[in-house]
Amino acid sequence: MKTYLVTGGAGFIGSNYVKYLLSSFDDVRLVVLDALTYAGNLGTISKDIDEKRCFFVKGDICDAVLVDELFKTYAIDVVVNFAAESHVDRSIENPRLFLETNIMGTQNLMDVARRYWVTGKDANGYPTWSPQVRYHQVSTDEVYGSLGAEGFFTETTPLDPRSPYSASKTSADLIVKAYIETYHFPATLTRCSNNYGPYHFPEKLIPLIIRNILSGKPLPVYGDGTNVRDWLYVEDHCKAIELVVRKGRVGEVYNVGGHNEKQNIEIVRMTIDTVRQLMEEQPEYQSVLKTDLSNISYDLIQYVRDRLGHDQRYAIDPAKINSELGWLPETPFAEGIVKTIRWYLEHQDWVEEVTSGDYQKYYEQMYSKR
Repeated sequence: MKTYLVTGGAGFIGSNYVKYLLSSFDDVRLVVLDALTYAGNLGTISKDIDEKRCFFVKGDICDAVLVDELFKTYAIDVVVNFAAESHVDRSIENPRLFLETNIMGTQNLMDVARRYWVTGKDANGYPTWSPQVRYHQVSTDEVYGSLGAEGFFTETTPLDPRSPYSASKTSADLIVKAYIETYHFPATLTRCSNNYGPYHFPEKLIPLIIRNILSGKPLPVYGDGTNVRDWLYVEDHCKAIELVVRKGRVGEVYNVGGHNEKQNIEIVRMTIDTVRQLMEEQPEYQSVLKTDLSNISYDLIQYVRDRLGHDQRYAIDPAKINSELGWLPETPFAEGIVKTIRWYLEHQDWVEEVTSGDYQKYYEQMYSKR
């Protein structure tokens, strides 16, 4: 049985990955490390934590003493690093936090892993590694910058970050690549398109729109709403990550995309239509409405000043992970968006829990019409 250190495992993608591993594999045990900032919620994985296969530790990936203690106590074989400050708007407000967590935290994880995983040196003086170990960095398509109307990001697309967030993720990727080259460090990387699905913190587009629809509040859309993103159902992403961890070539980058390009305004309109349709077909869902059903319409859409440095289009080409590892996204967007909206309608208790702090004040500051 291998022991995984899953950092950021109480966040959106991390928590879905924890649930996927525990339900799909009997040969792993998990140590979940999460600082439980605004986007991490222990309640998301509380039912998954036990005394045998899933342990939780509250802490920061920048804490070298703590990370060292985890490696010493649990004999970590695999690190999957989800831990990151990830919201572009917040990075514009406070870039330093993103640099500290996303860059220095990554470097700290790899340095501790080096101390525990090196078994000696080869004839050329490079470290040799225990054969079962692997470090995996979860990254983003935002490191590539912005696309025009055509074409796709591939693994060889030049890195061209446009925000403090994407710059911090790019820097982390480059540090991982530097460790691979310098130390032959046993690492892989994935860069994914926009994820959606259960447990997504309600400051991101789809859960924010659902939450506001149910309350009859304005639906903020940046600029003219024509910015394009490629949407990937979160469980499909988790499957891709684990496939790379188990079978990917050390030192390689794999792009993970959903082949679901949509303009932001399309996403908003589709979400409005789907919420209304579900409410009409299954009246029991109306119990979570804080407004009248007749108010659920495109009239809620409110265009707001565009985000600074807002990239126009992202689109991922997943040909490499498909040809080498056989992965393709399994969830069409039309199916995934219905599953996602149903989940939020049925888990309003979770939404209320994660938004019970200073979220409302932040929302009003960031998305009010200016």
